[in-house]
Amino acid sequence: MATFHYVYILVSESHPERHYTGRTKDLQSRLTAHNRGQLPYSSKHKPWFIDTAIAFRSQAKARAFEKYLKTHSGRAFAAKHL
Repeated sequence: MATFHYVYILVSESHPERHYTGRTKDLQSRLTAHNRGQLPYSSKHKPWFIDTAIAFRSQAKARAFEKYLKTHSGRAFAAKHL
């Protein structure tokens, strides 16, 4: 089976207005790391849940999409469509 690269958007359960966008090859392990407070940016707003996850076969495409989602227009796109 092919390895997938995921771009994901998390929503904080305690602060629903807070979102986190990231990229990983192991979605469940990454969510666990966020919820254990192992990642500095997201540790303040845990626990998190996965709102959206998109799988890419290409690491380059996943990286480019994550970068886009972190721009102003990408955040607007995500809010409207994802």
